[in-house]
Amino acid sequence: MTAYLIRRTLQAIATLFIVSIATFGLLHLMPNGVVRGMLGQKATPDQIAYLTHKLGLDRNLFDQYWIWLKKLVQGDLGFSYQYNQSVDDLIKERLGQSAYLVGLSLLITIVLAVPIGVLQATRRNSITDYTLTTVSFVAYAVPVFFIGVILRQVFQVELHWIPTANQIDSFHAAFTQPVQMILPVGTLVIGLVAGYSRYMRSSMLDELTQDYVRTATAKGATKRRVLYGHVLRNATIPMATLVGLSLPGLVGGALLVEQVFNIQGLGLLTINAAQRNDYVVVLGTTMLTALATVIGSLVADISYAALDPRVRLT
Repeated sequence: MTAYLIRRTLQAIATLFIVSIATFGLLHLMPNGVVRGMLGQKATPDQIAYLTHKLGLDRNLFDQYWIWLKKLVQGDLGFSYQYNQSVDDLIKERLGQSAYLVGLSLLITIVLAVPIGVLQATRRNSITDYTLTTVSFVAYAVPVFFIGVILRQVFQVELHWIPTANQIDSFHAAFTQPVQMILPVGTLVIGLVAGYSRYMRSSMLDELTQDYVRTATAKGATKRRVLYGHVLRNATIPMATLVGLSLPGLVGGALLVEQVFNIQGLGLLTINAAQRNDYVVVLGTTMLTALATVIGSLVADISYAALDPRVRLT
């Protein structure tokens, strides 16, 4: 276990290093340069020269990256001249809303996807299975932003069930205004449940063919006991890995959902920073997302081994 953790930690560091190089390099390939993108086409030569020196962009690319990387390791994500605020403070202000949206969506998804997957597996090739499969395929194929637009149009614009005036601009607002979070969370849950339930169905069907199921049945165990006492417990173990591997897609979906419903989280911050060519903020949020994804994948692998004694981490 110790050797595995060391190896995975080194892999995580290498992954983050590659992500930092790719992101840093791509942002410096912006048309007309980073400074021109931040200041706009009407910027004077003096303004460009000042900001270029202030950001250290008059150095060679390797020196720029090394300086930024050293600050990153120390926890300094830089300073945004567009917001006139440090990136650290910007992320702290927006992190709560995004974490609430992603965490609540993931929790509801698991609560719904597991019984749906079990229902499909136990009623394989029935009308119920075919219906849920069709709905899952459609929900999984539709882009998340389109689902959000449709839900907003129906429940906010047409039916007026949910007010549109309020804005989620803090974790306190997200926590104390559950009505405002129904549509954003529902948008993410629809797509996630479609994928998770299909995975759960496949896992249940695989477990139902195992020898221990026939053995338990031969010993006189009831169908209910076999299903819920043995099969379900084993079938839900792979879900731990799925949660970790789906984090990038979940975070990406949250980014679009925040824009659709005007939630002042990390997703909307990243989109606005990209539109304003604020590369410092984009670098900071990208690295934070990459870190969360790598940690989630590592935790998922360890949880899988802890839940299933047949798996050994070596």
